[in-house]
Amino acid sequence: MLEFVNVSKSFWTGKRRKVILDQATFRVELGTSLGILAANGTGKTTIINMMAGLEKPDEGEIRKSCRVSFPLGFMGGVVAKHTATENARFIARLYGLDPDYVEAFCRWLCGINEYFDMPVGTYSQGMKARFTFALLLALEFDIYLIDEGMPSTTDVEFNRKAGDILRERLQSATVIVVSHQAATLEKFCRTAAVLRDGKLHMFDTLEEAKQLYDYGTQG
Repeated sequence: MLEFVNVSKSFWTGKRRKVILDQATFRVELGTSLGILAANGTGKTTIINMMAGLEKPDEGEIRKSCRVSFPLGFMGGVVAKHTATENARFIARLYGLDPDYVEAFCRWLCGINEYFDMPVGTYSQGMKARFTFALLLALEFDIYLIDEGMPSTTDVEFNRKAGDILRERLQSATVIVVSHQAATLEKFCRTAAVLRDGKLHMFDTLEEAKQLYDYGTQG
């Protein structure tokens, strides 16, 4: 279970205070994936980062009784001057996993050959996306956090393999995905919420959430 209890978060933009969440209380139970519809600039990434523990709320409490992933595509735990081999083995130890397995899994899934033994800082954006996605899939979580869907890469074989693994993983895991497009949520979620003016409006179905979201967008 992942639970927000009276959570508030805001930022000072230099001209005004931008409210991301205002006394938000909600719960995500394991087995019930949640999609959050939010317009660009309203705090989608901030909410995901708070769920992952990368950002702290101003007020309130975030409770976790399960393993919650880092956001899909997050590069914060990867050291650019180290190779993918070194990064994979280090992160495996952090999570108490077998470094040999995590390295072998990422090496196989990435398919970047000799670049796997070169510093990650020398990678193209596409190669970095493949490596961070591979790391996410190498570590098993109860809840997976996705910001705006899967990372875009131009490698068809990687997209196929990673997509197959993610779909299989999500059969027994829960996903929380935030996006400004309802079509992204349809791939993962049945229940949904709409973030607007710091309030999170929860709905039993994605269709109900879309009605409120579309009305606000048109208005």
